[in-house]
Amino acid sequence: MKNNWSNLEAKKYIDRYKKLGHSEDMALRVYTTRLLGRNSELVLHGGGNTSVKTSIKDIDGKNYDVLCVKGSGWDMAEIEPAGLPAVKLRPLLALKNIKYLSDEDMVSYQKRNLIDIKSPNPSVETFLHAFLPFKFVDHTHSDAIMNVTNRANGKDLCKKIFGTKVSIIPYVMPGFGLAQKINEVYSKNPNIDCLILLNHGIFTFDNDAKKSYDLMIKYVSIAERAVKKIKRKKIKQIKKFNNSFKPYEISPILRGLLSETKDIKFIVNYRSNKILDYYINGKEVRRYTSLGTATPDHVIRVKPFPLIITPKPNSTIEDFKKLAEKSFEDYRKKYIKYFYTNKKKVKDKKTILDTSPRVILVQNVGLFSVGDSLGAAKIAGDLTETNARVISSVEETSKYKFIPEKDLFDVEYWSLEQAKIKKVKKILQGNVVVITGSFGAIGSATYKLFKSYGAEVVLLDYNLQKVNEMSSKIKELCLHCDVTKKESVKKAFKIITETYGGIDILISNAGTAIGGSIAEVDDKILRQSFEDNFFSHQNCASETIKIMRKQNIEGCLLFNISKQSVNPGKNFGPYGLPKSALLNLCKQYAVDYGSLGIRSNGVNADRIRSGLLSDGMIKSRAKAREISTDEYMRGNLLLNEVKAEDVAKAFFHLAVSKKTTGAVLTVDGGNIAASLR
Repeated sequence: MKNNWSNLEAKKYIDRYKKLGHSEDMALRVYTTRLLGRNSELVLHGGGNTSVKTSIKDIDGKNYDVLCVKGSGWDMAEIEPAGLPAVKLRPLLALKNIKYLSDEDMVSYQKRNLIDIKSPNPSVETFLHAFLPFKFVDHTHSDAIMNVTNRANGKDLCKKIFGTKVSIIPYVMPGFGLAQKINEVYSKNPNIDCLILLNHGIFTFDNDAKKSYDLMIKYVSIAERAVKKIKRKKIKQIKKFNNSFKPYEISPILRGLLSETKDIKFIVNYRSNKILDYYINGKEVRRYTSLGTATPDHVIRVKPFPLIITPKPNSTIEDFKKLAEKSFEDYRKKYIKYFYTNKKKVKDKKTILDTSPRVILVQNVGLFSVGDSLGAAKIAGDLTETNARVISSVEETSKYKFIPEKDLFDVEYWSLEQAKIKKVKKILQGNVVVITGSFGAIGSATYKLFKSYGAEVVLLDYNLQKVNEMSSKIKELCLHCDVTKKESVKKAFKIITETYGGIDILISNAGTAIGGSIAEVDDKILRQSFEDNFFSHQNCASETIKIMRKQNIEGCLLFNISKQSVNPGKNFGPYGLPKSALLNLCKQYAVDYGSLGIRSNGVNADRIRSGLLSDGMIKSRAKAREISTDEYMRGNLLLNEVKAEDVAKAFFHLAVSKKTTGAVLTVDGGNIAASLR
């Protein structure tokens, strides 16, 4: 493993953080923590932790010896001093010799001794860091270390390769008990500079930041070299075969089956590569994937075992659906059995978590990772790739062996671990929302509102330059799509289903404003307006329905229609006529698919400043009505201009109104001639 320490970079960190009022100790702690955190073979998604013992002045003016240790919710790759909350060291050391401390008391005691009570909760391994008498302590879940320890002869191999300055510790669940064990081990052998925790990870420590980091790289490199020397034998693979379906076609089926109720929705993210394919297509995949994860803390995100589906050669989409339904049924039964078997072995009362898998391995297809957000689904995928690397490597040289199932259960149902991933659920959490014409005023306002309620939002737009520009600015998926072209829509929706698993809400918002006297307008212009303002909506809605039917977890179509559909404006027929057709299209979808729980509603907006209703258009419409532009924009019963945000709120209201379909909500400030009832 490459040592990435740089004296020049270290000095930059010292200079930068000194200017911000931090000590050299803290600057170096931030630097080496980031070095570790940015190496995915050492640390992944919040795993691992680091600390530094230093002194800090409190508001009473006194200096206190403190332990600055990684706080909950912080990623080592991007850590800042705020992510290393300072805990008074003397109170921590005062508990060195007590026999027992409950998790609740441990957390409470750590929080009570924070210098700043607003800091994040210190790591569950705070006492371990405190009991090791070194300024800098580093902890990672190195792939190479897991490769060495997670095998039948793991302990013996460790003793053989690591030497006398390393202590090998049998698995102990993280927390105060592990801190006591480490204290006992160190007291007996104070000459060590490294701890290998079997099936867990590695600790290195020194009074110098660079030396502690160097030790981590040194021992991980020893593990890497040792594994390379072991004779290998490739994992036996199943036969490769073709199916008549693609990943994007089965992803909505899997997504639907994940929902135990139609109110709970998951994101399903597909990926495939050489490492994963080798792991997934192993003949004994059911054996080695059932033995646990590469390191215990992965279990809170990927569960103790994946769902594995093996389609038959040349199977159809219908064949796969039947197989998937049976596979999910069997998985849920297996998970329930796992829960109640292990629940009997613990004193604390536990409530079963949802029984849906977080990892779905479809042989000869790939990995479908699951989460309540795209971020969570991708984390589950990243952790599965780590498991694939480690477990495959072990299986080539030995047999994979991990901690007993009961110990894995303890970590999965440990309240301190669950706290890492539990967040207040927002109303649209897990919902996938697709917005067309997304970079206009209404599309942008709608995106911001739906995102604020927890939705995963996909932005489609015809403007390629704008798509590229926005892709570099925001995290959301931005796709170039010409909604008037069926193939362009199909291509975009394939990407959406492979990325998110499906669609819950379509906001069909794209359109163009075309004017002209109806008797004089050219047929080409009228036909183009129908393409832009009617068929574009039909293209997106029909493709969405195909996906929603596979999911079978209901859904919602929302159309940006227009007051023109019921109250035509002078010289605006080319725009109003297709909008009238769109109004009826909205109702037709409500009639045809209501029995499936798929709702279809529309918004009739009027006079919204946007790319559609530009300043030039506003002047033109005002002139047609022989009024000023201000009078035109405020020409409603409320005498108040309607804005894009008001339309977004209407879309949101219709999206969450589960008993409303075939409805059209007017957003125009009041216009009796345009009202539907």
